[in-house]
Amino acid sequence: MTGGPVLDPASIVGDGALPPRARFTTDAPVLSLNGSWRFLLSPSLADAPQGVGDPGFDDSSWGTLEVPSSWPMAGHGAPAYTNTVFPFPVDPPHVPDENPVGDLRRTFSWDGGPAILRLDGVDAAGEIWLNGHRLGSTRGSRLVHEFDATAALVPGENLLVLRVTQWAATSYLEDQDMWWLPGVFRDVTLQSAPPGGLDEVVVQADWSDGAGLLRVDARTRDGATATVAVPSLGLEGLEPGVAHRVEGARPWTAETPDLVDVVVTTGAETATLRAGFRTITIEDAQLKVNGQRIRIRGVNRHEHHPDSGRVVPAATMRDELLLMKRSNVNAIRTSHYPPHPDLPGLADELGFYLVDECDLETHGFLHVGWRGNPSDDPDWEPAYVDRMTRTVARDRNHPSVILWSLGNEAGTGGNLEASARRAKELDPSRPVHYEGDWSSTYVDVYSRMYAHQDEVDAIGRQAEEPLPDAAADAHRRALPFLLCEYIHAMGNGPGGIDEYEASFRRYPRAQGGFVWEWLEHGIRRRTADGREWFAYGGDFGEPLHDGNFVADGLVDADRHPRPGLADVKKAYEPVHLAVTGDAVAVENAFDFRGLAGLALEWRVEGTDAAGSIELPDVAPHETARIPLPDPARGDGVVTVRLVTTTPSPWAPAGHELTFAQSGAQPVPAPPEEGVAPVVDGRAVTLGPARFDGATGRLVALGDLPLPGLDLTLWRAPTDNDRGVGTDRRDRGLPSDADGWQREALHRLRRRLVSVTAAGSALEVVTRVGPAATDAHVVVTERWTSDGAALGLDVTVEPHGDWPFGWARVGLELLLQFRPAGIAWDGYGPGQRYPDTGGSQRLGSWTVGDLLELHTDYVRPQENGSRSGCTRLDVGAPGRGFTVTGDGFSFTASPWTSAELAGAAHPIDLPDATDRCRLVLDLAEHGIGTASCGPGVLPRHRLDARRVTGRLAFTPR
Repeated sequence: MTGGPVLDPASIVGDGALPPRARFTTDAPVLSLNGSWRFLLSPSLADAPQGVGDPGFDDSSWGTLEVPSSWPMAGHGAPAYTNTVFPFPVDPPHVPDENPVGDLRRTFSWDGGPAILRLDGVDAAGEIWLNGHRLGSTRGSRLVHEFDATAALVPGENLLVLRVTQWAATSYLEDQDMWWLPGVFRDVTLQSAPPGGLDEVVVQADWSDGAGLLRVDARTRDGATATVAVPSLGLEGLEPGVAHRVEGARPWTAETPDLVDVVVTTGAETATLRAGFRTITIEDAQLKVNGQRIRIRGVNRHEHHPDSGRVVPAATMRDELLLMKRSNVNAIRTSHYPPHPDLPGLADELGFYLVDECDLETHGFLHVGWRGNPSDDPDWEPAYVDRMTRTVARDRNHPSVILWSLGNEAGTGGNLEASARRAKELDPSRPVHYEGDWSSTYVDVYSRMYAHQDEVDAIGRQAEEPLPDAAADAHRRALPFLLCEYIHAMGNGPGGIDEYEASFRRYPRAQGGFVWEWLEHGIRRRTADGREWFAYGGDFGEPLHDGNFVADGLVDADRHPRPGLADVKKAYEPVHLAVTGDAVAVENAFDFRGLAGLALEWRVEGTDAAGSIELPDVAPHETARIPLPDPARGDGVVTVRLVTTTPSPWAPAGHELTFAQSGAQPVPAPPEEGVAPVVDGRAVTLGPARFDGATGRLVALGDLPLPGLDLTLWRAPTDNDRGVGTDRRDRGLPSDADGWQREALHRLRRRLVSVTAAGSALEVVTRVGPAATDAHVVVTERWTSDGAALGLDVTVEPHGDWPFGWARVGLELLLQFRPAGIAWDGYGPGQRYPDTGGSQRLGSWTVGDLLELHTDYVRPQENGSRSGCTRLDVGAPGRGFTVTGDGFSFTASPWTSAELAGAAHPIDLPDATDRCRLVLDLAEHGIGTASCGPGVLPRHRLDARRVTGRLAFTPR
């Protein structure tokens, strides 16, 4: 049959579920229904079997599936990725007839009396039968649904059946920039509901005037009486529904996550909840915890695992929060849905501020001009309000939750305003966040994503463009400012974080932001010969996808840190250090804790001089001057590290919070000009080097044959190079990668102009440029030698039109051997570009293999530059050389730039075991965040300009 109402309320909110409530543990019996279920996947509802909920239905021919799981990750169908576009026609509330259906059945034994069936996550819509009785349906994939199972349960064996459809009307509300992965992906539980027990417990734990203020509201069954206790504080027999002043309590903050157990009991059931005393307010355009402005050092966190999709093991979740904590992250936005129910408890325990986001995003309507967007359609209001209710009800007992977020990128409209009202009705103690409506009239913080650094500075100064409506403008200027997404961490990058940090430190209103994002969503795959790689959009044959935009994170899908995480850790440092001659200036940027339990460890690089200084308990936002001992006051590079002296729940003793350095490395003197070039026909000898007089190329250094140095102005485009940054899009400019393509930097041709041997120097002049244009550069190389080393003074002079600048000014050598080791003096151990690498430090560094310099990004691209170098040793047994200079950069890789640029995945790169591409860079273009956000800032751009450099080469 066809027809019926256009929008059945049950199709957008489900039916039969109990009112949403908080999640809490009790002493009543609990049965996990996770495990192996019978499973059948059908291509559509029309093809799905009838009567699956009937106990007599025969499922003996079905296969099995583990629950929780995302069924495409188990080989049933395939994952699909889109960022914003819907993978089905935009025809709300309808979805295609081709709508995969997963039927799941299992039996279990139960003799525990009345019970509640809890489904923590069903994507996208579920229908539930117990012993042939229909309990209801779910809508809201990442929201808890509970059903009263009492009437349907029988003593002994019971049959539970779930029918899950991949698409539903509510799929239009769940377009959240991630893999589309249907299934029962969170826990299924049967919870005993004893008569006279607890239906709901709501804890309000505030901090006021130096004491806790505790109110516990308990809803009981059968009129039972509940009492409240806080054993650790000696409190017993407290009356529910009444606020109690709690002396002796300690306040909860992300820096001091002090928790107490609140025990609520009736004669039949006892619940234990962990509570933290804290109060959230907005005053003076600042978000405050316990009366103190807080600094947000945040990340956006999706839930993803490379092998199980939406199902993230508990140990993995804990480990990633520990890594965040060790990386100075103090806040998480749960993009773009409530997280696994266990995560808020971990945040309470370890100390994180949470922006708890509703399960809502309608971004796909952007592509049809927002026509039909449910956010402003009154028929959809019940769905919005239901989703917000379930979000708040589940997590409101957690002190870590400091903001409710209405959702993400859902346009504007009355249903969002209704959601904000509902959040405040349920929980007036917390402010409400939503970025998608910049007028901010119904929210409590002004939030933006990917605003340019200059605009953030203006907002911090209250100098942003005014809103047309004066009252709305006044309201918004009274709000604190957050970047709910910024510094897009995709591929090599992100760049430009320091300029954001400057505004956050300068202006009280600008309180920080959340990096997009914590985790790359790669899906592990293997080649026939067993090599692992991470798949992204399009790798599963999707006709519509957004490529590797799903792979943007500070850690890879296995939670291994990308280089950007170290930079974020440095930028997010909670203590600022500055080494100034004979002392260290220490500024405590924590908001609540002093510096007791921390020490300064100092060392003079390249020497044995080192020591430790225990810090005094410097109060929050105060500074101290810590004298350095005499051995740390000499020449050279002094490194000071701030470390913990005792273990904590998230790090061992000796964990480094931040560091600072002073001084500079010595620059080796260039070789004296003492040896004249010797010309013998075509061959030219100069000290340890041989040149081809007909081409001007360096062909040997000592006994090592060389193919000559080539000028390169190009690099394998990074994800950020490929993006059109917001600042360039507004001016109609192409991406950096496209601009360089137009300039043909990847196909330069060289023409020798002259080779001149005069006095003690060999001068080689070449003209380098691409075909089809007269734009070119003139490269002048002046070679000299003292007999042992070869000196080079090089000048690169642009001529003609280079409107899009250059990626680099480098001298490239293609070595026909694989170095057995590379050592350098300069910044390390990791990569550093003009606007990245703040985490790197001056020192002497060594790697045993080229791949230690390489980052295996999901999509191959330029990476691995080490900058500020004064010495570079490249060698293998019986061959090699040393390069010295004043602050050059180098990149050493088994692959050419063209090979990196042409590969879609690391497994596409050719075998390169016997060669090395070495680039000595005299100048480099920054990285930026143009993959989604601002591009490279002007001061980090490499516009076409005259570049000079001085290097020296010494053979082994």
